[in-house]
Amino acid sequence: MIDNVNDIEIVLVEDNHWEAELTIRALKKTELDSKLIWLKNGEEVKELLLNEEDDVPKRQIVKPKLILIDLNLPKINGVEIISLLKSDSRTKNIPIVVMTSSSQEGDLNKCYELGVNSYVVKPGNYQSFSEACNQIGLYWTMTNRAIE
Repeated sequence: MIDNVNDIEIVLVEDNHWEAELTIRALKKTELDSKLIWLKNGEEVKELLLNEEDDVPKRQIVKPKLILIDLNLPKINGVEIISLLKSDSRTKNIPIVVMTSSSQEGDLNKCYELGVNSYVVKPGNYQSFSEACNQIGLYWTMTNRAIE
């Protein structure tokens, strides 16, 4: 459990409970789940990362090491959230990895145009999915050097 939002290293944005659980279970194998928060829609992302509420004093923006995001989200879809995050000077340098079932060229092109760091089509079987999650998590949280 995360006591302080500033300790968050990975933000998982996935509305599908089963796929979120698979991702968390995979990241647990490499002990990357302890500083992970799971958000289920685009509104939650805006609230946590952009803190745009007028009646709440501005707090320090949460700066995770990685955002794992699906494209098909309720309330505000993944493409819109990516656009908001990459156009905001406070969040534009946070690495974003799209993990989606969409292999459509249009989605791929749009995401890279917006500035995502990686686009991964979710593998169909658990073993491949687990390996992909582990590799992504380890690279972006342990190997990659991010702008502070």
